[in-house]
Amino acid sequence: MKTLATNTLFTPIQVGPMELKHRVVMGPLTRSRSVQPGNIPGDLMLEYYSQRASDGGLIVSEATSISVAGGGWFAAPGLYSEEQVAGWKRITDAVHQKRGYMFSQLWHTGRAGHVDSTKGATPVSSSVNPEYWQDPTILESTPHGWRQPSPHRALGITEIPGIVEGYRKASEHAKAAGFDGVELHAGNGYLPDQFLQDGVNRRTDMYGGSIENRSRFLLQVMGALVSVWGGDRVAVRIAPGGRWNGMSDSDPDALFDFVVKELNQFGLAYLHIIEPRVRGNIVIAEGQYAIASARLRKIFKGKIIAAGGFEPGTAEEVVEKGDADLVAFGRHFLANPDLPKRIQLGLPLNAYDRNTFYTFDAQGYTDYPFYEQRSESVTSAV
Repeated sequence: MKTLATNTLFTPIQVGPMELKHRVVMGPLTRSRSVQPGNIPGDLMLEYYSQRASDGGLIVSEATSISVAGGGWFAAPGLYSEEQVAGWKRITDAVHQKRGYMFSQLWHTGRAGHVDSTKGATPVSSSVNPEYWQDPTILESTPHGWRQPSPHRALGITEIPGIVEGYRKASEHAKAAGFDGVELHAGNGYLPDQFLQDGVNRRTDMYGGSIENRSRFLLQVMGALVSVWGGDRVAVRIAPGGRWNGMSDSDPDALFDFVVKELNQFGLAYLHIIEPRVRGNIVIAEGQYAIASARLRKIFKGKIIAAGGFEPGTAEEVVEKGDADLVAFGRHFLANPDLPKRIQLGLPLNAYDRNTFYTFDAQGYTDYPFYEQRSESVTSAV
């Protein structure tokens, strides 16, 4: 591998109030390690994030539930209790001790959940879509293993302000927990995405029908987050053209062009774009360029983080071309706690193990070696 030290990935950049020293971002990775009662971040998560913090680097936390009812994924952490805030505070302190930065990704799974993970609360969505919970290919993580989603119901129009308020409260908890900002998860078929895309949203009120109406919920949530943090410490993750979790839209280009144009009003820290070449954690269009980032670069006035199937070389390419400012890595950051250093010096990467992505212990989580540890083990074996 060539050394990228003098290339664009390792030039400094200002992102909101943060002065980043490199552009290799740790993307949000749900890994189901918050298994203790109350979904409180514990020692294992503390070790995991501490391992991956770097001087002047940005970490986006795993998706973090804003409420019990919005937490449809087993063993995912939350930000709705004081105990959860205290657990996250230990983690952000450790990241800051390494001179890194950390955003909290706020999450409501919407219909993509199961009652066994919501203490019996029926999952909610923009509309009722029976075909979703009847699809045997869609599975959710529960305390009893992988199950098809529970039947969901449509949110009443009078309930929506309460959901927006839930996001606002979670953003206040993120501030108390010491995060440097918050990112709204509005992609991958979770609640904001369920309002955006007309393959799901069949409402006939002010939150359905036109693109403007379907975007209303997302923009209201963004306004609530900005009211707590200011725009330059708020971000949003979207998935233009994404089909994960049963999503579809009749005109995704028009939809996301409008959404991104409207997002300019907030003066955000960044826009986080999941490329449509990935579905979930699988690349489905090998070799496809970062087409969503390239398209939306022409509309969005702030910084862009591109995500989805990047390798070190393709990450350098998209940043050098100017179609993104930073690149988020997922599976490679899981397997390589020192990923920025490895990319910068052209060092080989550890292989990741998909079999341990969504398990509940240290294996495939905190036991991936740093490059020095790998080298020492090879030397001692000889």
